[in-house]
Amino acid sequence: MKTNFIIFIILFYAIKSLGIAMENKPYHHLPEGKFRNPEGSPERKGNVDWSFRTFNKEKKKLNMTIPADHSLKKEIVLEILNKNKNNDFIAWIGHATFIIKLGETTIITDPVFSKNAGPLFFGPKRYVDPALKLNEIPKIDLFLLTHNHYDHLDISTIRKFPHKDAKVLTPLKLGKYFTRNSFKDVKELDWFDEVIIKDLKITLLPAVHWSKRSLTDTNKTLWGNFLIEYNGKKIFFACDTGYGKIYEDLGKKYGPIDLTMINIGAYDFRPMFEKSIYHTTPEEALQVARDLNSKKVLGTHWGTFVLSLEPIMEPPKRFKDNAENFGFKKNEALIFKIGQIENLDNIFK
Repeated sequence: MKTNFIIFIILFYAIKSLGIAMENKPYHHLPEGKFRNPEGSPERKGNVDWSFRTFNKEKKKLNMTIPADHSLKKEIVLEILNKNKNNDFIAWIGHATFIIKLGETTIITDPVFSKNAGPLFFGPKRYVDPALKLNEIPKIDLFLLTHNHYDHLDISTIRKFPHKDAKVLTPLKLGKYFTRNSFKDVKELDWFDEVIIKDLKITLLPAVHWSKRSLTDTNKTLWGNFLIEYNGKKIFFACDTGYGKIYEDLGKKYGPIDLTMINIGAYDFRPMFEKSIYHTTPEEALQVARDLNSKKVLGTHWGTFVLSLEPIMEPPKRFKDNAENFGFKKNEALIFKIGQIENLDNIFK
């Protein structure tokens, strides 16, 4: 009896301690070591009828005609890049991959240079090449990774990355992909963590998304948006995100934002289900930018892979056509060509 009583006492206090520990954890941390979206975010309904067979059947119906001016020729990109080597700029390499030069720091976001977004040769094939090859990119000082989906975390790119001395910032539990591949300066961040790098302040902020790379790791790694503050300006680089009330809160705390860079593609999955709650439509992207009190907004995450079933050139058109409905002039809703390089002064003027 005495032994049973002692075991009971030990278990009682162990469970009580675990409960106290969880009470002290942020809302997005779950007891089983997983993560969830900010409080009040939309939740996936149980009636999603996902089918690879249906998806591939519908995908074949898409018009894959790519406008001639969708991307710039590589020689032009290299020439403009060289001319701007001493300037602050933003360059679109494709999908969510951007090169952003701010003062002494050159940043790359979610670099994917592989021919497909998936393990080995599986997954969606890119229909437009990156603006540059991986070995042609400029010296990178800072590598920002938003989450672990294959169209953002590309192991082949990480393995072959030519600038392994770059500092890496990732959400929680994603550092292993870099330390295993010879990166030395890797820091994992939780939401609202801040890092000072030279004349930049980088903050990881909440996003409405999820994480998964295998059958058993759903939401076991964190995801997030990056706020980059530089020289009195604020650039908000969105993780893939759906719309959520969190953006009003972030706008009050961190706004106004000078430039929001946000996903405008991969939202339509009809006839399986209407849309993704984890990818904003072009209109929802504009609403996020408005909630953040953004002065300008740049559409990302389109024009490279077929990840959903909207026409491939629909996102930028809807984005531009609806800008004024959300308080932006059409020239404040920016669309780049792949390979386009814009001076920061031109963007912010």
